[in-house]
Amino acid sequence: MQFVNVGYFCIAIGAVLVLLGFLGCCGAQKESKCLLIMFFAIIMVIFIAELAAAVVALVYSSFAESILKAWATPALKSDYGTQSDVTQIWNTTMTELKCCGFTNYTDFSGSSYYSSHHSYPPFCCQSNTTTCSLEAAESSAIEGCFNRLLLTLKQNANIVGGIAAGICALEIAAMVVSMVLYCHIDKNGVS
Repeated sequence: MQFVNVGYFCIAIGAVLVLLGFLGCCGAQKESKCLLIMFFAIIMVIFIAELAAAVVALVYSSFAESILKAWATPALKSDYGTQSDVTQIWNTTMTELKCCGFTNYTDFSGSSYYSSHHSYPPFCCQSNTTTCSLEAAESSAIEGCFNRLLLTLKQNANIVGGIAAGICALEIAAMVVSMVLYCHIDKNGVS
């Protein structure tokens, strides 16, 4: 399974936003109704998609957990330790969140990593220096990464909510300004 490089994803999003900003600026400067209405429509589609994603995330959070588990656990079992990009992503996640696997150490039972190393990843044990056996992983009782991620999100919910509200306010302001400009342009294109 291929994972998208976050840097490339951010560059692509930034490029789209620059083009969108350029579209809005050109529409305002040229007093083009077509460009302004296109800008308005694109911003509205993005706004509606964000609202829909937020509603789905809130309403179907338990459903999202089961979907994530159905995707992440098999990927962890088959790809961790064999594909370097997957291993690196999971290692970084387990290091930063101080967690083990998606739900816990049992996600690695029967995995390709366990088959080749006959142990669990060192993140699954309290002391990362020794080989992490089944007994050590059980006694360590390191929490799964999904629960740790949920805890981190809950701890930062105010920040995430504030950023989301700020983005929504900017989008609404952009739509209002584009419609005000659109309404003030007469048929000849002169205000």
